[in-house]
Amino acid sequence: MRVCVSFKSPLLWIWLFCLLPPMAQAGCCNAQIKQAGLTRESNGYLLSAEIDYQLSEKAMEALQNGVPLFWNIQVKIQRPREFFWPETLAEATIRYRLQYHALLKMYRVKNERNGVVHNVSTLSGAIGLMSVLRSVRLFDGAEVLPPGAVVALKVDFDRDALPLPLRPLAYLSQQWYLSSDWSSWPLKN
Repeated sequence: MRVCVSFKSPLLWIWLFCLLPPMAQAGCCNAQIKQAGLTRESNGYLLSAEIDYQLSEKAMEALQNGVPLFWNIQVKIQRPREFFWPETLAEATIRYRLQYHALLKMYRVKNERNGVVHNVSTLSGAIGLMSVLRSVRLFDGAEVLPPGAVVALKVDFDRDALPLPLRPLAYLSQQWYLSSDWSSWPLKN
């Protein structure tokens, strides 16, 4: 009995396409949360964190050609549950935009949450601005959260913000997996 596989079959292509992104993601994590903490203040919580961003060659090439790159820093306060997924009690996102302006020979970092913009002359300086978060106010007016709550933090590279012709390559190439894994720790009230 002979089994013949035809590459004209759409099901085979769909199956192959579904396997490629997980294979491309395996072992690739280009942002790392070095340390993070969330402290309670009288009218909210303050986030402090150090993040290590590592850009791939493709990401640096796109950046040098004027393509803006976006990262979302996601923060969640969750209550673990025994039989279900954790319940999210509060969540916030800090979005950064990194772009190179060739005429000015400057990198621009914009915190899209508060609108603050910084222009620097080096890529390492621009990444340094995104890497250190000090006393960033989150969850204004949040109540004291219950004991046992957990803080979860993730840096997520937004591939959907890339120009349309670049997106398919970004989903299939390891060079564009610039996100971190979730990092979590118990919340101290």
